[in-house]
Amino acid sequence: MAGVRQFDEQAALDKALSLFWEQGYSNTTMQELAAATGVQRGSLYNAYGDKETLFLRVFGVYRQRYIGQMREALDLPDLRAALHNFFTFAIKSMTTGLPTRGCLSTKTAVGTEGLDDTLRGAIRELIDDIESALYDRLTRPDAKGRLRMDPRQAARLFVTMTRGLVVIERVYQDEHRLRTMADLLVEQLLVPA
Repeated sequence: MAGVRQFDEQAALDKALSLFWEQGYSNTTMQELAAATGVQRGSLYNAYGDKETLFLRVFGVYRQRYIGQMREALDLPDLRAALHNFFTFAIKSMTTGLPTRGCLSTKTAVGTEGLDDTLRGAIRELIDDIESALYDRLTRPDAKGRLRMDPRQAARLFVTMTRGLVVIERVYQDEHRLRTMADLLVEQLLVPA
C-alpha cells in the first residue's frame, strides 16, 4: 500500500535522536542514520526527503519531551527548590551517557557553519519554550518578591546560563562544577528567605 511506512516510525525517530545527539547534526550522515535506525536509506529519503527534514522531525520529538520534563522539574511549590530541581534536570540531561552527550540544541547551533534559517528557527523555538517555562514558574504567586530582577530577565539569564553550562560540561566534564555554578546563580538571583 502506497504511503504506508514499513518501519516503526517512533522507534526509528528515537534511534535517530540518539545518533544526532551523540554526533551532532552536521557530523551525521544519512547512511549512518540508516544503520542506526535499521531503516534502509531509500526508505528514509522516501519518508522524510532529506537529512534536515528528518532532523527537524526528530528535534520536534526532542523538544516536546524536553519541555515536558523541564516543566515537571519546575513544578515544585518552593521557588528555590524548583530552580535547583530545574538545574539538576538540565545538568543530568547533558551529562548522561559515556561519553556524555551534551545538549542537542547547542551542539547543533554551534556545530554547523552557516546554520540555515530553518534549523536556527527550530532551535530558537526550543529556547523560547525554555524561557517561557521558566518565566511561567518565576511569575507564580509564590515567586512574587523573591527575585532580585524582573522575571523575564531572570528567565533569559537562566536560559543563557544553561547554554554556558553546556560549554563548560564539554570542556571540563565536571558535574560538580556545573552544579556549583547553577546553585550560585540561584542564590544570587533570589532574595534570602
